[in-house]
Amino acid sequence: MELKKSPDGGWGWVIVLVSFFTQFLCYGSPLAVGVLYIEWLDAFGEGKGKTAWVGSLASGVGLLASPVCSLCVSSFGARAVTIFSGFLVAGGLMLSSFAPNVYFLFFSYGIVVGLGCGLLYTATVTITCQYFDSRRGLALGLISTGSSVGLFVYAPLQRMLIEFYGLDGCLLIVGALALNILACGSLMRPLQTSDCPLPEKTALENVPDRYSLYNEKENLEENIHILDKSHGSEGKGKDASAYGGWRQENLPQKNLMTVAHTREPETYRKKVAEHTYVCKQLAKRKWQLYKNYCGATVSLFRNKVFSALFIAIFLFDIGGFPPSLLMEDVARSSNVKKEEFGMPLVSIIGIMTAVGKVLLGILADFKWINTLYLYVATLIIMGLALCAIPFAKTYVTLVILSGILGFFTGNWSIFPYVTTKTVGIEKLAHAYGILMFFAGVGSSLGPPIIGWFYDWTQTYDFAFYFSGFCVLVGGFILLLAALPRWDMGNKQFPKPTPRTFLYKVASNV
Repeated sequence: MELKKSPDGGWGWVIVLVSFFTQFLCYGSPLAVGVLYIEWLDAFGEGKGKTAWVGSLASGVGLLASPVCSLCVSSFGARAVTIFSGFLVAGGLMLSSFAPNVYFLFFSYGIVVGLGCGLLYTATVTITCQYFDSRRGLALGLISTGSSVGLFVYAPLQRMLIEFYGLDGCLLIVGALALNILACGSLMRPLQTSDCPLPEKTALENVPDRYSLYNEKENLEENIHILDKSHGSEGKGKDASAYGGWRQENLPQKNLMTVAHTREPETYRKKVAEHTYVCKQLAKRKWQLYKNYCGATVSLFRNKVFSALFIAIFLFDIGGFPPSLLMEDVARSSNVKKEEFGMPLVSIIGIMTAVGKVLLGILADFKWINTLYLYVATLIIMGLALCAIPFAKTYVTLVILSGILGFFTGNWSIFPYVTTKTVGIEKLAHAYGILMFFAGVGSSLGPPIIGWFYDWTQTYDFAFYFSGFCVLVGGFILLLAALPRWDMGNKQFPKPTPRTFLYKVASNV
């Protein structure tokens, strides 16, 4: 069955609204986990590196499990996955309120909440793409700001709830708020299928189409024909020898039952032969798909720009993700008084990330701007800002640096543009999946590494030097790889001009 054409409006705007609130509700607490991070440090007395695993897992698990999330949405639909994931996120947050130690939080907050967020992100993006075609960029841009607005709102909200109800009460209330995801999911009405579905083929008619990759249609028909001939000859032989040419309808009932029982093993053997053949073709087809996937992956990494992009996104997530988790503790370590805090630093990062996503996305649409160089510029400026954090000793300077970091973290909105420009639209899904997987690895490793630096040195100075160095190295590697080869993959070579031959009439002289 085929889906109807994307309406590009109508109920699609309801989908955009509920997808926005879904990302707001599910990502609000995990992205603003820096407020909870300080409380967990005081509550459990563990090292900063170990405690940072909680927030890093919540952000990284969803990216690491992106292939599984896509499979679930394809199999069960966005509505069912959203409702199920709402229970995951709400249950993980509520369960975290009863955590006896930080190891329990690794599971309840890091894995359960993180997996729920990954499923919800895939579901909201998928159903939005189904409802929009010509306005897809606008729709995706609107729903992606939900996570940034959630970070902006949840940081002061969680701080206020902790002051009034304590850490456990805060997690229970935030978990209860996440149950509203169920209402959002119920409104994700799937796009209706076309009224005239194509007639379904029988199993045997489908077999040649399914396995045409191996050009074995003739083999299958030949095997079935041979089985039919052997079955028919055996049946005739048995009828002639046992009943002397009597017609089957003139035989007694007992003899008819005997004939039926003798033919049952032959029918069974025929079915077994057919099913065995189908299973063999399935195995061959799966093996061929794996070989094709591995070959396509190798060909991607032969592209120097893609390899540099892979290194850049990995180093960016190692160095660029920790500020949203650790800036509150950085301010406390810099002896900034609580009275000076007009707004949590992670809230500033969140709102500036939303602004950055929009403005950088608009810049990427200008034809005279090279999107890859724009992305490299965001990495270099962000790396310099990270290296400047150790010199910030006041709330005002931390606010400025948080705003810069948040704005250029919005480069996530142009990352698909860069990937498409590097590998082409045909390989985008494959390449983007690989890059997002390793982005998840970087997000999971970044905050613990920065926390371990603090545990070893008792200061964040070397930690953020390392963080800024990672982002800068990734940016310069991508720049060096892109300078000579940018747009080479999609370069259209001019067609050779046809040769013009001049013929002279031979002179009679």
